[in-house]
Amino acid sequence: MATRIEFDRKQIKADDFKGKKVIDREGIEYGKVKHIHINSDTLEVVGITVHKGLHKDHFLSRDYIDRFTEESVLLSSAPIRVDSQVVDIDGRKIGKIKRLHMGTETNELESIEVSDGLIGSRIFRISEIWGVGEKVILRQTKDEYKNP
Repeated sequence: MATRIEFDRKQIKADDFKGKKVIDREGIEYGKVKHIHINSDTLEVVGITVHKGLHKDHFLSRDYIDRFTEESVLLSSAPIRVDSQVVDIDGRKIGKIKRLHMGTETNELESIEVSDGLIGSRIFRISEIWGVGEKVILRQTKDEYKNP
């Protein structure tokens, strides 16, 4: 299903959303809309670029977008983002997301790189993630990740 931009059947310019807040269902603000991406063939919204601070832009596909309102863009689910805390299935801290690895052709998230201290990091595939909210929760315990 395509995400459409309309209010009471009025047409709205995509530029009108620049600077609007991007908020998930829990009320967490992820930043502000920098760009709305539109498929040139179908004229449907394919995603948005969200700006949060200096050099912290990230793309969210339309799968994350629930609706556009006059004041904000509401997300249907929490996106995975850099600097999010990562915990194991028991809630024990693993580290923070250092980098998101996207597929070159699909621009879909394939894995996350998690910093586990000053010098170390580890890559987790998306299939290893149990849930996303305030924190990213992995499917196994910290000990199971240490001893594969």
